[in-house]
Amino acid sequence: MNNTLIRTAVCGGVCLLLAGLLAGCNEPVKQSKPTAGDSKKDAAKASADATAPHGATEMTVKPKVAADAETKKLGEPARTKTSAKPEGESVETGACDGGADVKVAKDLKGQPLADSLLDQWKRSHPEATKWVDEEKERHTLQPPADNLDLLKGGQGKGDTYGNFTPRDLETWQRETEKFAAEGSRIFHSGDELGSTVGVSCDMCHPHAANTHPETYPKYQTQLGRVVLLRDMINWCIQIPVRGKKLEPDSEKMRALEAYIMAQRKGVAMNYGKH
Repeated sequence: MNNTLIRTAVCGGVCLLLAGLLAGCNEPVKQSKPTAGDSKKDAAKASADATAPHGATEMTVKPKVAADAETKKLGEPARTKTSAKPEGESVETGACDGGADVKVAKDLKGQPLADSLLDQWKRSHPEATKWVDEEKERHTLQPPADNLDLLKGGQGKGDTYGNFTPRDLETWQRETEKFAAEGSRIFHSGDELGSTVGVSCDMCHPHAANTHPETYPKYQTQLGRVVLLRDMINWCIQIPVRGKKLEPDSEKMRALEAYIMAQRKGVAMNYGKH
């Protein structure tokens, strides 16, 4: 009897213990009160979940900035803004004498371009124009007319020379004077005249004196006919200078005529005079 009571008591205690354990497992877990930081984390997670592609996890979603940085690391060229072309852009073009290329403004055309090229050439070749001044001083070359009076009054398209400027007049004077100076250089050089006896024109006609270009055309007794100035120049080259006859339209003949006539500036024309 006592043994039966003991077994009954032990079984009852075990049952009570099992019942308590089962009751404890079913009791709900006590949650802690959410904080402000937890709310921000939940909101960020919800936003990431909403923008993530289907099936993506939290670890596969990357911010755009991080993705761009990773793309640059992979070697994708970065886009850069292209600035507008600077004003006054220059280009290289051939020089007047066929030498090294020179730089000029890209928008220059026609006469302004030619003037720019010539100006650069003069600056890089000062000796090229210096000889004209030396020739003028050495042989008292007469200056050409300045033509400044042409700028007085109105100019129009109907004028003989059209609409010109002081720069045009400067060009006319410079080129004409240079042409006469070239004739002076030849006139005073036996080598340029092709002399075989070392004689030049100035030995008989210092500074083109006593040549009287204003009297041509006229009958010349040495030639037995009416001649032009260039005919008499050739006679002098062939006889006293002992050189070869020049072609009538050759550069040397034209330059010699220009110099001889320049030296008689101011003398009235009087053809046929002896």
